[in-house]
Amino acid sequence: MFSGKKRTDGSSEVGEGSGPREAAPVSGRGRGGQHQGGRGYNSQSQSGRGYGHPPQQYGGPRGRQPPQQYSGPRGGGPPRGGGRGGSSSAGLPHRQSVPDLHQATPPTYQAVSSQPTQMPDPPAPVQQFEQLSIEQGASSQAIQSIPSSSQIFKFPVRHGRGQFGRKCIVKANHFAVEFPDKDVFHYDVTITPEVTSRGVNRAVMKQLVARHGDEDLGGRLPVYDGRKNLYTAHKLPFDSNEFTIALLDEEAGPVGHKREREFKVVIKLAASVNMYHLGMFLLGQQADAPQEALQALDIVLRELPTSKYTPVGRSFYSRDVVTTKSLGDGLESWRGFYQSIRPTQMGLSLNVDISSTAFIEPRPVTEFVFKLLNRESRSRQPLSDADRVKIKKALRGVKVEVTHQVNMRRKYRISGLSTGTTRELTFPVDERNTQKSVVDYFYETYGLRIQHTQLPCLQVGNSNTPKYLPMEVCEIVGGQRYSKRLNAGQITALLKVTCQRPKNREEDIGKTVGRNDYSNDPYAKAFGIKISESLTSVEARVLPPPWLEYHDSGTERTCRPQVGQWNMMNKKMINGGTVSNWICINFSTQVRDNHARNFCQELAQMCLTSGIEFNREPVLPSFSARPQQVEKDLKTLYHDAMAKVSKGKEIDLLIVILPDNNGSLYGDLKRICETELGIVSQCCLTKHVFNTNGQYLANVALKINVKVGGRNTVLVDALSMKIPLVCDRPTIIFGADVTHPHPGEDSSPSIAAVVASQDWPGITKYAGLVCAQAPRQEIIQDLFKEWKDPQTGVVISGGMIKELLIAFHRSTGHKPLRIIFYRDGVSEGQFHQVLLYELDAIRKACASLEEGYQPPVTFVVVQKRHHTRLFAHNHNDRNSVTRSGNILPGTVVDTSICHPREFDFYLCSHAGIQGTSRPAHYHVLWDENNCSADGLQSLTNNLCYTYARCTRSVSIVPPVYYAHLAAFRARFYVAPGTSDSGSMASGSVARGGGMGGRNTRETNVNAAVRPLPALKDNVKRVMFFC
Repeated sequence: MFSGKKRTDGSSEVGEGSGPREAAPVSGRGRGGQHQGGRGYNSQSQSGRGYGHPPQQYGGPRGRQPPQQYSGPRGGGPPRGGGRGGSSSAGLPHRQSVPDLHQATPPTYQAVSSQPTQMPDPPAPVQQFEQLSIEQGASSQAIQSIPSSSQIFKFPVRHGRGQFGRKCIVKANHFAVEFPDKDVFHYDVTITPEVTSRGVNRAVMKQLVARHGDEDLGGRLPVYDGRKNLYTAHKLPFDSNEFTIALLDEEAGPVGHKREREFKVVIKLAASVNMYHLGMFLLGQQADAPQEALQALDIVLRELPTSKYTPVGRSFYSRDVVTTKSLGDGLESWRGFYQSIRPTQMGLSLNVDISSTAFIEPRPVTEFVFKLLNRESRSRQPLSDADRVKIKKALRGVKVEVTHQVNMRRKYRISGLSTGTTRELTFPVDERNTQKSVVDYFYETYGLRIQHTQLPCLQVGNSNTPKYLPMEVCEIVGGQRYSKRLNAGQITALLKVTCQRPKNREEDIGKTVGRNDYSNDPYAKAFGIKISESLTSVEARVLPPPWLEYHDSGTERTCRPQVGQWNMMNKKMINGGTVSNWICINFSTQVRDNHARNFCQELAQMCLTSGIEFNREPVLPSFSARPQQVEKDLKTLYHDAMAKVSKGKEIDLLIVILPDNNGSLYGDLKRICETELGIVSQCCLTKHVFNTNGQYLANVALKINVKVGGRNTVLVDALSMKIPLVCDRPTIIFGADVTHPHPGEDSSPSIAAVVASQDWPGITKYAGLVCAQAPRQEIIQDLFKEWKDPQTGVVISGGMIKELLIAFHRSTGHKPLRIIFYRDGVSEGQFHQVLLYELDAIRKACASLEEGYQPPVTFVVVQKRHHTRLFAHNHNDRNSVTRSGNILPGTVVDTSICHPREFDFYLCSHAGIQGTSRPAHYHVLWDENNCSADGLQSLTNNLCYTYARCTRSVSIVPPVYYAHLAAFRARFYVAPGTSDSGSMASGSVARGGGMGGRNTRETNVNAAVRPLPALKDNVKRVMFFC
């Protein structure tokens, strides 16, 4: 229940949180050409009717009834779902019953003063959450219960476009697609024996088409996804047929004498895919996107590039497009392109973008190993255990071919390493178990003397019948993407390769479309598909930056950012924190005590200048410590300092000087400080100690202030009660994110983080909570929890949402009467499931506080892992671009390239410094607050100017940014042995076109996960994750 008084220091007593290391998409109907006599859909309406007008009624193909229900494709292809008639269950909990969603009944509100009000004691918590439902057709969002995937609730529709801001034209890397409305035929493919390789399946199908295409297939040109689905533009002469195909085994047998593998291929008609539904959807007359039609068109356009390039997800790569660049440690970057069909307001579009990724260099395995270990090839130095682990991680799953047999180039996949070295490895040669060494065998059989006998052998084959090959006789097969985690140097090198100014990126995208030559693609021609060769011009608006408020004591009390940035000159923080007791610990051998002391004094002076009450003198002199005994030295310093401070006082801040390359030291330090000692810390690298400048110190002061409970700035409109969707009633803004372990590291949990605003109407101060959950589980499990007290049997409720609601009430004196929930990283295939379970958890958390307490909720997904890019209409117009050539901060698009029906928009809220800016994509999944386009867009843009760690607007709304930081920080809290302290924010798997989200898969969500260590109470109260 709501309880507690408003804290006089404005901070909140609330759960856990953390953060990472410090450093600083006009619809219309037209003919679009006659393809085999069918009416076409294209991106331009002949009448010029815009999306804002009621679309023309489309009656469907003449003389034809609407098609029967289609069960959809099987097997591979783009994931179905995404809230459009089906959904993926990857990474989602298995529940016996699914809760009903219901629309909150909006109470009648009056204007609320920002002053705290005396609240009556709420009734006892509700033990059972009442599930309400409203009938379809109610005045607000129509909601259905969802006992099965066949019943789908609808996402909010777009009530209108935004009008606020200066109108302009931008270009988007979306290319208009025309398609006929005639049937496409879907066939189910079964290949026996079954193989897991799409490449082998495609080779079998290629051979089948070459041998039987003219006769048995009737000259049809099929497209195939490499798994179960095959499509043709015209019906095949049969409904079901079986073929026998002989394929040369490229991975076995002497050169010139390859043995043949025989496959049985059964092709069976599954259904006809009618484009009628897709046309209706694009005209805004059907709510659900027909995934089967989108998948068919997507596979058609992927057929030719799949045969020419190396496919990786939705991208295609080649060594011949651009010269490869070395990334270090045996890796190189390959250039390629991404493409995906997307339904938009202007009709179908093909999203094309430039992409790069890491591939393993084709080279002898020994060379790869020596580059990985940074050793000379002549080295005979034995391997350490750490070296072996590094090699095994890098090579596991890599395909190699042998070189020691003149007429044999057999290929194997590495499964591990031998336990001993090559010189130690022996095997039985007869029934008497006579042993022969690998070294002797290769010399006697092939005349090959193994040089690097200190290296282990490669283990190939399965674990039951392993085979061992010396590294020297193996070469890495070319064209293998490196899917494991890159190190810091490789990431930097890859970013350098991919960093392109907007004008250059736009030109390269245009060249890519020209090189792909879709107009001469035989498969696109066969299916009657036409692709525009020009980027789409899109109506956009530039939202103005908000005014920011600073303290009266500064020369400048207000500030309006220019091109997404400002500075702290002549300004003081609106609420400066207090640092009375502080200490410094130095882990760098390069920094002497006098250097550390001088640096701390300069930092203290900058904090004072910025408005923080900062004691110039530390509790103890700077303490030099050793990284090898971080825990011992930290605790010694802490206890010594606590002995000197006044009774009842705390250490307000720990300043930490770290080596530039500090390995696990940073994470260990944060874990100890925040979960054991209860002290906030500010880390600084050695290079900054010796090269201190005012800008750096000012940025550090910003972070210190929020860590000690202060606020840097607030929106002027917040103080004057003019912020849309916030100021008319107490509003709490949530941000939520989940980070997942890297591929192949499933012993490490996923980390969920939720933050919530703790000031109103200021909305700049946040508290955060984190939790560990099953690996790759996207739904946040701990939003609401119930358990029985083992002694009393009383049901107790809790969870992240409840704690943060209580903290808001304690901090502001108000209970939230509106909830805005920004959720990061959810792919379209998971929209329904995440909304269903997480909204239900929000409902239950509210009901557990007070009977009948159901504040209206707006649930917005924030996506950054997408490939839409926006470019200035005129790159030479200095009034429409930033210094880096990017579009201006505040540019918002809710036309043309956005969803045909639903409430979404792209917002570029930041000024890109390097490369091409990526706009954030905001998609409203639930809206009980009836947000207008202008209201939500302006709120989101304004919030992006309140990020505490810098004086720049940021690319995503700050509560999501903070949740992202908190989740990464909590990775350091994971017990040793269950994590390598690495995590990934998301993958790129998405429904029907790749709007990014998590690369998650189904896991056992009920598996036991070790909980994270609890944060100390005094750390919880502040934004320690900044």
